[in-house]
Amino acid sequence: MEREKLQEDLEFSRMVYGMWRLAEWNMTTKEIIARIEGCLELGITTFDHADIYGNYTCEERFGEALAQQPALRERMEIVTKCGIRLVSPHRPANRIKHYDTSKEHIIQSVNQSLKNFRTDTIDLLLIHRPDPLMNPEEVAEAFAELKKEGKVRHFGVSNFLPSQFDMLQSYLDVPLVTNQVEVSVAHLNQFDNGTIDHCLRNRIKPMVWSPVAGGRLFSSDEERYIRLRGTLSAIAKEVNAASIDQVMYAWILQHPATMLPIIGSGNFERVTSAVQALEIKLTRQHWFEIWRSSLGRDVD
Repeated sequence: MEREKLQEDLEFSRMVYGMWRLAEWNMTTKEIIARIEGCLELGITTFDHADIYGNYTCEERFGEALAQQPALRERMEIVTKCGIRLVSPHRPANRIKHYDTSKEHIIQSVNQSLKNFRTDTIDLLLIHRPDPLMNPEEVAEAFAELKKEGKVRHFGVSNFLPSQFDMLQSYLDVPLVTNQVEVSVAHLNQFDNGTIDHCLRNRIKPMVWSPVAGGRLFSSDEERYIRLRGTLSAIAKEVNAASIDQVMYAWILQHPATMLPIIGSGNFERVTSAVQALEIKLTRQHWFEIWRSSLGRDVD
């Protein structure tokens, strides 16, 4: 699989495996190890986490697998996020769901993630959501301390608008290496709000979550999804794709921003199918057929 350089010393696999639903998959530790090994065999070396995934349990489950097979850690890149606090039995002090990008919380979150993963270093730490109470000086101090101590190699953000990205970057001595945002054939907002243009301007390769629209395209009876499903099915036949999700991935992969889709399926056949989308090439007209179908009208 092709690899993408985010920094001189940081490369990710073009396709990323997302661990958001790991707790729902009800895997044993042995099965998690097998899944990691299966991804590595496909060329997927980058694994996306967040401290809150699985109600604060997914990082630890993943770490249990690494504890049994420590050599796997050397073959992968770990991404995780912090900055959201959930109401949870695991965090009894949280009375409401809220954001926390204080220096204290960022450092505490990273220390807990390192413990969960049974590792000494996180390859990429993302601020999970823009925080209206963010003090960028505190974030900068936290990043500098974590970098100096070798606990985090690189930093980025998730779901940030261009102005929010630039504001935080202006306080930092290290570059923000990515913005993880939602993009799919059914979610075009990032093209309109300037986020994709911002990534291109700054040579930042965005990570993309929910690249197959959360599965809604496979079953929704909404007019827009029915229309998109028909368009994707027709194009799948033209390009010899095995399924419409391969066309959805190919649509994202074709964009010059070099987006890195995050595969979130617990079904390994779907993971394999997603990787095969790297071999599918859409024409420009195919790409715009999908764009038109999503908008419900021709381009102006």
